[in-house]
Amino acid sequence: MPCLIALLALLSPRLALVVIAIFSDLPSRAMDGILLPLLGFFLLPWTTLAYIVMWDLGTHEVAGFEWFIVGIAFLIDIGAVGGSARSRK
Repeated sequence: MPCLIALLALLSPRLALVVIAIFSDLPSRAMDGILLPLLGFFLLPWTTLAYIVMWDLGTHEVAGFEWFIVGIAFLIDIGAVGGSARSRK
């Protein structure tokens, strides 16, 4: 199952988040409430996916090098937004 989710994430991080939310309870365990995962789904899907995965891989907290991975995902999200804004001009 993790390999399937990784392939889905390469195609679309939002699709991977939906599959994770349907078949497991990782988003609700990694983040409190429903608002933060929902905002992450629409605004920063790579960052949300990276945070959930890093939370699950470690000691059920994101610390140290795991924040670096989440930061890289954030840069990918920002780059996707900036790239689409530049292509519209």
